[in-house]
Amino acid sequence: MKAIRLVAPGRPVELHDVPAPAVGPEDVLIRVRAAGICHSDVHYRAGVSPVKAPVTLGHEVAGVVEAVGTGVTGRRPGDRVCVHYLATCGSCPWCDGGTEQFCGTGQMIGKHRDGGWAEFIVLPARSVFTLPAAISFAHGAVLMCSSATALHALRKARLQPGESVAVFGLGGLGASAVQLARALGASAVYAVDLDPAKLALAEKSGAVPVDARAGDPVAEILRLTGGRGVNVALELIGLPLTMQQSVRVLGKMGRAALAGLTQQPFGLNPYTDLINQEAEVIGVSDHLAREIPELLAHAAAGRLDLTPVVTRRVRLEAAAINAVLDELAAFRGPTRTVIEVA
Repeated sequence: MKAIRLVAPGRPVELHDVPAPAVGPEDVLIRVRAAGICHSDVHYRAGVSPVKAPVTLGHEVAGVVEAVGTGVTGRRPGDRVCVHYLATCGSCPWCDGGTEQFCGTGQMIGKHRDGGWAEFIVLPARSVFTLPAAISFAHGAVLMCSSATALHALRKARLQPGESVAVFGLGGLGASAVQLARALGASAVYAVDLDPAKLALAEKSGAVPVDARAGDPVAEILRLTGGRGVNVALELIGLPLTMQQSVRVLGKMGRAALAGLTQQPFGLNPYTDLINQEAEVIGVSDHLAREIPELLAHAAAGRLDLTPVVTRRVRLEAAAINAVLDELAAFRGPTRTVIEVA
């Protein structure tokens, strides 16, 4: 089968012919129909985030069941599916507790094991979810990372109906976070970015746009909220400055959930930023399998619409995919690009 492989960090990805994956007793073999290109893939290619190379990249995947293992029930060839990007043991305390992102033997597809930039992918059946007919394969793929992580961030931040939210970064995660915050009952969503097109898209989704080019977004959100700040802030970029801003925009007992990836520290004033506010800073790692049915329900009902987010499609070709990764590395290009495999 054809697969887009990262042979070594720091090198462009390459198209290879590789054997189709073997199907174990508890596995599902999926013919990939769509696979997203995520900013995390930029980090993998650049060597910023450790990856087990050589490896087939791609952790946002949707497709059709091709075959199932002898021990699998509830799945059959022809089923439309999308996949949770973690392959876990399913039996350790972390998996039993529904926090499988900490499974000691867990492997992320497209990072620790072969992913979905290929014609086929194999995963444990517990990582495979039915994709409703109302959701396209392209949207189903993107839901499995950026949208799922956005929902997990909002859940980790304990957003309650009637509370206000600030979203820093309007890429794939942020575009979903704006819509999901509204779906979960946020009274107001303030969307912060530098890109006019992304700000306009957030405004169409019901957010108040805050142009970070025009001045300090913290000062602007405090002005818009009458000095009260927001209840919840999401940092989805991974820059020390925006992490600091996401905390400083909080009101009393506010919660900042940080999902952006960086190795750089950021500074806070413990008293004014945290202690005096009784504010919280919360780390967000991946997302949970048990959150996927809720996410799919929002998308199927139209409360989360990725039509304006997934704006470009490319084929399973190395040159086209490397070009997309180059754009993402420079923080340019459409919000989300999807590889159409078949």
